[in-house]
Amino acid sequence: MQFSKFGEKFNQYSGITQLMDDLNDGLRTPGAIMLGGGNPAAIPAMLDYFHQASEKMLANGELVAALANYDGPQGKDSFVKALANLLKQTYGWNISEKNISLTNGSQSGFFYLFNLLAGKQPDGSHKKILLPLAPEYIGYGDAGIDEDIFVSYHPEIELLDDGLFKYHVDFEQLTIDDSIAAICASRPTNPTGNVLTDEEIHKLDKLARQHNIPLIIDNAYGLPFPNIIFEDVEPFWNDNTILCMSLSKLGLPGVRCGIVIASEAITEAMTNMNGIISLAPSSVGPAYANHMIENGDLLKLSTEVIKPFYRQKALRAVELLQQAITDPRFKIHKPEGAIFLWLWFDELPITTMELYKRLKARAVLIVPGEYFFIGQEDDWDHAHQCLRMNYVQDDEMMQKGIAIIAEEVAKAYREGK
Repeated sequence: MQFSKFGEKFNQYSGITQLMDDLNDGLRTPGAIMLGGGNPAAIPAMLDYFHQASEKMLANGELVAALANYDGPQGKDSFVKALANLLKQTYGWNISEKNISLTNGSQSGFFYLFNLLAGKQPDGSHKKILLPLAPEYIGYGDAGIDEDIFVSYHPEIELLDDGLFKYHVDFEQLTIDDSIAAICASRPTNPTGNVLTDEEIHKLDKLARQHNIPLIIDNAYGLPFPNIIFEDVEPFWNDNTILCMSLSKLGLPGVRCGIVIASEAITEAMTNMNGIISLAPSSVGPAYANHMIENGDLLKLSTEVIKPFYRQKALRAVELLQQAITDPRFKIHKPEGAIFLWLWFDELPITTMELYKRLKARAVLIVPGEYFFIGQEDDWDHAHQCLRMNYVQDDEMMQKGIAIIAEEVAKAYREGK
């Protein structure tokens, strides 16, 4: 069969496809230790809440209405208005429902945004998305209809006490010219758990404004919900910011609901794209989220249930890793948010792609670091020495998985291959 150029581009087996295949295969494989994919934890208090919310919404007809009716292409009106009001009252942001559009998951939202802004332009030029530092989210990598739509830079690496380190944006390296369509960064960052400081965000905003390009912030794990963020930082939005959120890490990945908070022009464009590509975004997720806002639960649960659950899990995973792997070349990115730990095995004699294969053969699923260094042309050793580990499994499975990781890493260091 002859595919189009578009077909050939998106028929390739990508890093994000491998990640989701591993996630699906692992769920069906007895004994598999799932330290790879991004499925959120099954937090008992949140599962109980959604069970109770479902009963109430079924009884009052909200759930059936969400299942049985299309929303408009912008997304469910009641939720969009409620969210705009919540953000305006909580943070004083100058927004209305005209600044919010919904998508079928944030992954499709980024596909829309990147191709709306980058790639081949009407004048024949080619523009790119600037990622201020890499590693960055694996799902960005193959999202461009055109090839080569990302450029990124190595981070500054700050070595911390207790075997930890932290990435920072190297502003001395950043080059922004007419070829850059937008700046994009996740906060907290998937895969590393890094949180850009308030100073870094304000510097990026200033650069974006100076060059008349938007700043895209991937806020899937951030403030104000689901609030899986452990640093004392401020939420950020203004009329030049495209803030992308999600319901997934509240514990609702299956409803596929992404949220884009942006200028009215971006909202209109996203709405038009929704209408053409998918008619309308899903109704079920927004119905649940609207229920949570109406009952005053969305921000409360994020702060009082979700955040402390993941903070405790992250600290416990760091403890287990440092007990199991004592080699001084092993370091962990400071856990500042998100649901992953970023592990750095300096001077590792094999790539983490090879390590991934060895671990998978032992039913331990992680994600090799190579996939996350998007938009870089050089072959940086550091990119082959890191891996992403999901820390949401129960303690017993975490200990088993970490023990196997420790064995394979020690073997590689010992044998030099």
